[in-house]
Amino acid sequence: MKPWERPPQRRRYLGAAAAAFGLVATLLAAGPAAATPDPGDAPHKERVTKSQRSEAKAAIENGDIPGVDQIVHSDNVSHLTNIPKQDLKGINSDLAFQGKYAFAGNYDGFVVYDISRPKSPKIVSQVLCPGSQNDVSVSGDLLFLSTDSSRSDNSCNSTTQPATEKSSWEGMKVFDISDKRNPEYVAAVETSCGSHTHTLVPERKDVYIYVSSYSPSATFPDCLPPHDGISVIKVPRKAPEKAAVIDFPVLFPDGGNPGGPTNPGVTQTTGCHDLTTFPKLKLAAGACMGDGVLLDIADPAKPRVIDRVEDNVNFAFWHSATFNERGTKVVFTDELGGGGAATCNTEVGEDRGADGIYDIVGKGDKRKLVFRNYFKIPRHQADTENCVAHNGSLIPAKGRDIMVQAWYQGGVSIWDFTDSDRPKEIGYFERGPLSSDALVTGGSWSAYYYNGYIYSNDIQKGFDVLKIHDRRTDSAGSVRLRELNAQTQPDYR
Repeated sequence: MKPWERPPQRRRYLGAAAAAFGLVATLLAAGPAAATPDPGDAPHKERVTKSQRSEAKAAIENGDIPGVDQIVHSDNVSHLTNIPKQDLKGINSDLAFQGKYAFAGNYDGFVVYDISRPKSPKIVSQVLCPGSQNDVSVSGDLLFLSTDSSRSDNSCNSTTQPATEKSSWEGMKVFDISDKRNPEYVAAVETSCGSHTHTLVPERKDVYIYVSSYSPSATFPDCLPPHDGISVIKVPRKAPEKAAVIDFPVLFPDGGNPGGPTNPGVTQTTGCHDLTTFPKLKLAAGACMGDGVLLDIADPAKPRVIDRVEDNVNFAFWHSATFNERGTKVVFTDELGGGGAATCNTEVGEDRGADGIYDIVGKGDKRKLVFRNYFKIPRHQADTENCVAHNGSLIPAKGRDIMVQAWYQGGVSIWDFTDSDRPKEIGYFERGPLSSDALVTGGSWSAYYYNGYIYSNDIQKGFDVLKIHDRRTDSAGSVRLRELNAQTQPDYR
């Protein structure tokens, strides 16, 4: 019997009835293992020096930064509501959208929200399925969930188990979400080195998934070096139980960026962290640790690299990518410190832990990524706040390139890169530090624009809904999507 064919009473579904009868605490007793780190992305509380504590408290007293947990925002941004974490107490992670629903990943599973009334979203269901970091996406009746922590098996009842054991499992899970109140676990696919993140190329009959993973080891039977590519999974829509890995294209035949000591401060490339596809243009952009790549995906089963760039001066960890609406630019993010460090300060500066803006020039296989400038939020944060560039999406404003982006405890930033050489922030939302005495991991993991509103999944504080009122973004209000996975770039036009 397959894990997803267990009798209904064994399903790890958390509905209102389960909570009412006090079952939640029991079900949540076994927490997930830490995911493969972006170096440092496991939640933690880190001591800071006496001087750093004093500086943080002084900055709060002087009004230079918000007070602990205080909410501040620009005049053109409204905070409509917040829904704190409920039954799933793990780290909140990525978001996906479909119709009137938002799907929020959490290291303990995922939550389905009804956002038909954005000012008052409602929880529809909560599914307990531990396996960090539970990166989530949706397509039609299917939901996909990444597992990048070594588990005892592929069920939602699994427990942590060392990656050194051959029987351990990591990879992709597939759910049927035709009934949003009762998602059904229908398939699992093990992938090399697990699935830290994943990206969809949806087609009419099949969904192709590009699985990003990294950090192989000679001691991991299912994650052996070299690991210089991505796994490609094919999922038949009408028979998702037949989902399987169909290829492992090597993107770095030369091994990629060697990292230190050749390139001090740069992460060695041993796979990819995240990819963004643009199906309309048959392009993808890959953020691959020490490298950024542009790929041709005309054949979605066989993506191939057409250009590759490195930044061995200011980029430590190529984390994610976003195209502009016309597909003439890519914004790559550098997750300096892996999301667990304070990098939005004077000491680190404006060009590290930032976004890199690249123009795409040329045609066909001669297309090249050409660096133009960096963007970093202009609001310095305390040394007790983890802050660095993270997940975001376009705001499809007519004639402009505008992005909303999560910066962990740097909050949510709205910025304009229409002029690639002169990017600027035009709006923001943030909370003050979680602590003025210690660095506690928190803040916005993902912030995306969907059908007129901005949704943020905060690691600690829960689900936030924002609204921007600005002439530069007002035209985006007329754009309506049926579905949004930020790593599958829609054709807004």
